[in-house]
Amino acid sequence: MQWQTCVLLLCVTAILADDEWREVKTAQGPVRGRKHPTEDIYTFYNIPYATAPVGVDKFKAPLPPPIWLEPYDAIDKQVVCPQPTLEFAGLQPRTLLQQENCLIANVYVPNTNKKNLSVVVYVHGGAFVMGWGEMFKGTQLLKTKDIIIVTFNYRLGVHGFLCLGTEDAPGNAGMKDQVALLRWVQKNIASFGGNPEDVTIIGYSAGSASVDLLMLSKSAEGLFHRVVPESGGNLAAFSIQRDPVEVAKTFARQLNFTNVDDIYALGEFYKTAPLELLISDPFFDRTDSTFLFSPCVERNMGQETFLTESPLTILKNGNYKKLPVLYGFAEMEGLFRIDFFPFWKQKMNDKFSDFLPADLKFKSEEERDEVANKIKRFFFGDGPVSEENVLEYVNFFTDVFFAFPMLWATKLHVEAGNNQIYLYEYSFVDEDVPEVPHTNIRGANHCAQTFAVMDGKNLTHLSHTDEALATPEYQKMKKTVREIWYNFIKTGKPVPEGSSLPAWPAVGADRSPHMSLGQKIELRGVLLQERTRFWEDIYQRYYREPVPPPTTPPKSRSEL
Repeated sequence: MQWQTCVLLLCVTAILADDEWREVKTAQGPVRGRKHPTEDIYTFYNIPYATAPVGVDKFKAPLPPPIWLEPYDAIDKQVVCPQPTLEFAGLQPRTLLQQENCLIANVYVPNTNKKNLSVVVYVHGGAFVMGWGEMFKGTQLLKTKDIIIVTFNYRLGVHGFLCLGTEDAPGNAGMKDQVALLRWVQKNIASFGGNPEDVTIIGYSAGSASVDLLMLSKSAEGLFHRVVPESGGNLAAFSIQRDPVEVAKTFARQLNFTNVDDIYALGEFYKTAPLELLISDPFFDRTDSTFLFSPCVERNMGQETFLTESPLTILKNGNYKKLPVLYGFAEMEGLFRIDFFPFWKQKMNDKFSDFLPADLKFKSEEERDEVANKIKRFFFGDGPVSEENVLEYVNFFTDVFFAFPMLWATKLHVEAGNNQIYLYEYSFVDEDVPEVPHTNIRGANHCAQTFAVMDGKNLTHLSHTDEALATPEYQKMKKTVREIWYNFIKTGKPVPEGSSLPAWPAVGADRSPHMSLGQKIELRGVLLQERTRFWEDIYQRYYREPVPPPTTPPKSRSEL
């Protein structure tokens, strides 16, 4: 009897062990994922999807991933790409392993034997300066057991976006990482049960700008089928460097390197400088609506490029594949600049022109000051920037970073023939949302819609608090937003026929209609008409196109 009991226990243990792990064959070798501790899904962490070149080659395109013969245990090693230490912002609550070779993917698979599941690739945000694939989690989208989610790291800051137009730093390494990930998905996702012909790319903040740019890149064409940019567009000043060589010079001077006009000396400085030095500045306090390093327009050097024309040129020419797009932002995106208000209000009163976005150019300082005063009057009237008009401070940064660039692109998409753009503004708030300083008003902060889609009650300081603790109103809103996102992932429409939600037609060139995702879910007309008309007039007159790096001069004999 004792012998039989032992055999039974061994059998049960074996079954449990089999249920605990799931093995998948990939092009690189077998991968073992583990059952999630609380959800009915399997998680495959830390899978190398490409190899980041290191040392003096660290600014080049990614290399193929490694291969292996023995099963690879895909457990979470908390690997992140080199980035600033951001404890001051409350953004690193756990120990993270920073390393140059950081290009790893994480795959969330529902516990099902079904095949050809829809695939969602989530691109993380962080101003192209910080962040990692596992920063936020979206496991609640897997409840229906017919979606697979992929998150991943890509190179950041100088490491990912130094753009000198040279062989050693051609530009857009971080975006080429993203393309490499999408190619990895095409090659491997069927092994996990996913359908490579049914891929939706979603991104928040800089990840939103990324997926918006991926839609315009020939190198990414055909690798995905629907796009959801959440608060960030390809026409934003922070999305594209205006003059990448000048940006590189500016930062090098900041690091006390002086020979910036010699492109080869400049490149050698960046190649040999320790990454610790290159990631020392998070660039978060810049007043020109950029974070310095970001994607660039590349010079065609005979190797694969990510982008060789400006986003505006591509949109105007319509030379890109038209896909269904769920496009929008939160009502008070500019709240992400509210912590600077006590310091910046006087600076704005002293010299408002310092706060003009980097994608505007002027013939003279007088013209620059004239336009700056016009913008200041539009938002703040004839009085100073003060506590009394703090909401206009929020509106200003909402517009220059997120709202106007996305609304401008909406118009251009439709004019280029895309009749599958669905526009929204997210404005839901409840009693858990703090009031805007100096007011009794609550507003939906930067990427508030992302927080509604993702797990947890809120994502303040990356704290995934228990969703059950959220107010009933917010729980209901999260359910609604997830339904909209799910519908779009599955059908390319946020509200398909037969849905209980209000009908949601595609937007027209006049940016109407749009869906208001607030206390009520209701279809409305033109979004931010007056503010958009004002910015259109400014940008038609003073827009500054991004330029690629210039052709590099031949090396002197001493440099060869």
